[in-house]
Amino acid sequence: MKIAVLYGGVSAEREVSLSTGKQIIAALESKGHEVIGIDFHPSRLQELLELKADVVFLGLHGKYGEDGRLQGLLDMMNIPYVGSGALASGIAMDKAKSKQFFKDAGITIAKEKVLYRKSYSEDQVDLSFDFPVVVKPNREGSTIGLTIAQNKDEMLKGITEAFLHDDTILVEQFVSGKEVTVAVMGEHGEMQALPVVEIVPKNAYYDYESKYAEGGSIHYVPARVDDQITALLQKNAVLAHEVLGCEVYSRVDFIVPHDGSEPVILEVNTLPGMTPTSLFPDAAKEVGLDYPSMIEKLIELSLKK
Repeated sequence: MKIAVLYGGVSAEREVSLSTGKQIIAALESKGHEVIGIDFHPSRLQELLELKADVVFLGLHGKYGEDGRLQGLLDMMNIPYVGSGALASGIAMDKAKSKQFFKDAGITIAKEKVLYRKSYSEDQVDLSFDFPVVVKPNREGSTIGLTIAQNKDEMLKGITEAFLHDDTILVEQFVSGKEVTVAVMGEHGEMQALPVVEIVPKNAYYDYESKYAEGGSIHYVPARVDDQITALLQKNAVLAHEVLGCEVYSRVDFIVPHDGSEPVILEVNTLPGMTPTSLFPDAAKEVGLDYPSMIEKLIELSLKK
């Protein structure tokens, strides 16, 4: 097939997307496809309008790629693309809104306070939960703009930092536990959760360096959790994927608390990273899908949407 790969982009996750795009292009070429690589920029929409491709593979992350805007444009142009549609992509990118969907579905979420730049003042931040807290932009990924604050001063600095990246931010209760993620893949109504992956970062937290630097973290596949927790994580991952209306594939992140309470959902990634150190390919490998076969499978599933 003739496949266009959109990668790079203009979000804070551009460097990650460049790596993702490079990997996807190489995989598709190894399968014999004709590949058009486009380092996407909103000012060059003409390239998309003139695009002649059988399908578009979105290797973008963050704003103007993962947030539904580009998906909506491709829908209007009647060009098939890999992954979730505009609405699901937009909701998943909005952490505060997606958490309400998870809560309504019975999935455990962390306590939070949502702050808006237009109405923010320091004396507003009265929390119903204790420190430490996590401060993060509402619509960013890859831990960009994220702070783990142990006290009020650190929290206020973290809020200032997070507002550099978004007009809406979340202050969440920090949950101490194992970081795990569940890849979800399949046709509508037949979604399957892949093996749970446990992430052990070399740094204190699973930060940007831990995610993308070579050797920045160790991935245990399957995760070192008992069968009951594994089953619950996989069930809730599929539920979260479906309740947001996601399609084809996603990756759902959780914390498994050290105190033995139920896993806490963090977010759904509708365009998970596909770099050499990424989690989704590790999970796929565990079920016998090498990287090129996984990419091919995602295209097959997308063309059945």
